[in-house]
Amino acid sequence: MVDTPFPKLKLTVTKVSGLCYHGYKEGDEIILEDFTHPPLHFCLGLAHALFPVIYALSFGSCFPFRDNQRSLLVTCPDGGKLEFKAEILDKQSKVQFIPKDPDFKGPNPKKMTLEVVKADKCPLGYKLGDKWETTGLKCIPNFCGAAFHCAFPALFALNFGAKFFFMPDPDSIDTVTCPDGGKIVFKVTRNED
Repeated sequence: MVDTPFPKLKLTVTKVSGLCYHGYKEGDEIILEDFTHPPLHFCLGLAHALFPVIYALSFGSCFPFRDNQRSLLVTCPDGGKLEFKAEILDKQSKVQFIPKDPDFKGPNPKKMTLEVVKADKCPLGYKLGDKWETTGLKCIPNFCGAAFHCAFPALFALNFGAKFFFMPDPDSIDTVTCPDGGKIVFKVTRNED
């Protein structure tokens, strides 16, 4: 049992179209205690592809194009051999359900800002106060790939309505840290709802 303020998640294998080295089969269900605690021997390739989705769901993101807005499909990064449905569980371990938005008319990408809030000798020269704008899930031209990789889960979550309840401004998160020794820390902010 994990003591965490974050919800449990359920992963269900919805499709198998190749050899899975972990032996997952269609219909298999995996319960995660929260987005930070995968089960023993969990596939790290899947964890890599899945993380932005379970992070977003954990902070309230909704996907209005889905039959259940509190779920999303994730494909195995190893040739798409498997497809998983990720869902949030409520406190009674029941799947949270919000029906598809009947007014959904297509993507509604959000404008977001990445800002350096801590800097210490970045090899790319990023410094305190530097800012970049992006819309939706678009890559930022000439931006550090390692930093964008770390910021992507926050961008993904915010783009789909996440709220970071532990932040002074729940429409932002100011702890997105560079993997290169933590030399740079970013604040990622959704500028519009």
